[in-house]
Amino acid sequence: MVDSKLRMNLMPTPPHGVELPKKPLATFRWVTTALAVALVWWSATGLDAKWSRLLEAPADMWTLGRVMFNSMEVSKIPELLSAMWESIAIAWLGTIIAAIFAVPLSFLAAENLVGKPVAWMTRQVFNLLRAIPEIILALAFIPIFGLRPMAGVLAIGVGSIGTLGKLFYEIIEGINKGPLEAADAVGASRLQRLRWGVLPQVTPEITSFLLYRFEVNIRASAVLGLVGAGGIGSDLAEALKFKDFGTAGLGLIIVVLGTICVDTISGAVRRRIVSGKKTMLDVDQEASLRVGPMSMGI
Repeated sequence: MVDSKLRMNLMPTPPHGVELPKKPLATFRWVTTALAVALVWWSATGLDAKWSRLLEAPADMWTLGRVMFNSMEVSKIPELLSAMWESIAIAWLGTIIAAIFAVPLSFLAAENLVGKPVAWMTRQVFNLLRAIPEIILALAFIPIFGLRPMAGVLAIGVGSIGTLGKLFYEIIEGINKGPLEAADAVGASRLQRLRWGVLPQVTPEITSFLLYRFEVNIRASAVLGLVGAGGIGSDLAEALKFKDFGTAGLGLIIVVLGTICVDTISGAVRRRIVSGKKTMLDVDQEASLRVGPMSMGI
């Protein structure tokens, strides 16, 4: 109560005969909120979805899981592990292909390195590639390469160029301008300016995002296998088609465990790249921070 009175006393009072303007109405906020609510309502009611089935879904999922995981055959593990490795290889090759094109194009999309017209045109290429889902690309490549992993590799590679390119040129545009100004001051060429002023700053983050995209592409390669683009998805689709639920359940377990293992390793590598290697000075500083509070009795 005292604080409120104090705030009221500290507030400036208008001169006699002068009225303070009224608080404007938040029209834009209310209109956008109403539009968002209307859009959600239209989406929920416009779809031909039986929302009442959500209450029955847990029981159905339990029944399906029991059928899958109670009839697994251990003899299928080597075959499914080989298919999972094929999915990882598809994701890795697709990511490398995307990086080969996305890295040089990202320099042409950064406005701080090239002019706005060139950057705008390159960004539209990224937008076009990013707008096409990988599964559509796989369906386009399957008639050319057949039901082979090559279709999945190219689908992931082409589909990842747009996303990686956008991430990369945003990293390049956020670099420190000091090294570029220093390179210009000593009369460096464009190539030297790029080599010594840009690459040392962006390489760690670009590598980190590249590994993260590899993690995402592993999941995408498993999905692309459902349409015949190779990998463990093909085995899962065939098992579900012939109602071999035991093989499907075993395949799901291998997909989950394989993805977790790759994510863990890739995450450790990304943290190592971004944070760098610990030096002896860092170790000594950490030891002194641990010993300091103990010596003070904290």
